[in-house]
Amino acid sequence: MENSDSLRSHLLAGQAIPALPLALNENRKLSEPHQRALSRYYYDAGCGGIAVGVHSTQFEIREPQHGLFKPVLELAAETMDASVAANPRPFIKIAGACGQTPQAIAETTLARDLGYDAVLLSLAALNDQPETSVLAHCRTVAAELPIIGFYLQPAVGGRVFSYDFWRQFAEIPSVLAIKIAPFNRYQTLEVTRGVIAAGRNDIALYTGNDDTIVTDLLTPFTFEHNGSPVTRRIVGGLLGHWGVWSQAAVKLLDAIKVARDLDQLDITWLQRAAAVTDMNAAVFDSANAYAGCIPGILEVLRRQGLVPTINCINPDEALSPGQAAELDRVTAAYPDLIDNDFVAKNLQTWLS
Repeated sequence: MENSDSLRSHLLAGQAIPALPLALNENRKLSEPHQRALSRYYYDAGCGGIAVGVHSTQFEIREPQHGLFKPVLELAAETMDASVAANPRPFIKIAGACGQTPQAIAETTLARDLGYDAVLLSLAALNDQPETSVLAHCRTVAAELPIIGFYLQPAVGGRVFSYDFWRQFAEIPSVLAIKIAPFNRYQTLEVTRGVIAAGRNDIALYTGNDDTIVTDLLTPFTFEHNGSPVTRRIVGGLLGHWGVWSQAAVKLLDAIKVARDLDQLDITWLQRAAAVTDMNAAVFDSANAYAGCIPGILEVLRRQGLVPTINCINPDEALSPGQAAELDRVTAAYPDLIDNDFVAKNLQTWLS
């Protein structure tokens, strides 16, 4: 996209943004046709952007012995650009950046050179540093490319940040959005309160709370600012869960946008919220502390033909016992939340 104003408008409108998985073949090598197919799938499903080089893409792509970080980012950028050229519409390209400041700067510079619009900034490598140092790190990276904040849950490598941290983070001029993913109601409130306190109504709030996607998207968050109540909403999702059944996710978000503008909320939305959480439990393997999270995502895509295997770079990552049966169960239980027919209709085009 062309400039920060258009990026902000696009994000504030509320988008379904999946995290891009990694398509490996039987030899644990990149399958370029399937990797391209995934990006084409997300574009044609109506997603508003893609996040590349993030947890779902497997952090091991950065390790020198694999050498996949730049090739995966390049391939995704080329494929997204081709989709936009063929069927123009607003679309944001997001690259993950992580590590200590030198690594994060190098990854951000690469993303900028490859035409990415923003970086999703992981702070997990700074878990032992004070919040003042983390904020300095964020400001340094934000000077290179617009950033999207990332509140990652401690269970998978994140940490707890204070309300003051998020207020000061929201004061960084080039922050476009924040992915709120602490999997914790209290901490989710602190992010929204911090953004309101900073007076930044131009920062888009996105859920990364895969355990409570629908309720996040339906809830108005109201806090006082300068003596008056201010209400903000979590407008969209930047989610690993939306890397599967993505056309259904886009339709779900569109329906939520209609529902949250009504005076009264239909109670069946609570039913649907529980259904989405139930599906995520199967995909992310919550019963086993998320051990099968990435394989679960890949298994859904493998069954649809979008990836050739569920192989991960780490050979120890695999489906947990009983996880495949759980995927069978939720797929059968919630036919309105899957998109198998859409994928089947378009798969060969995406793979060509």
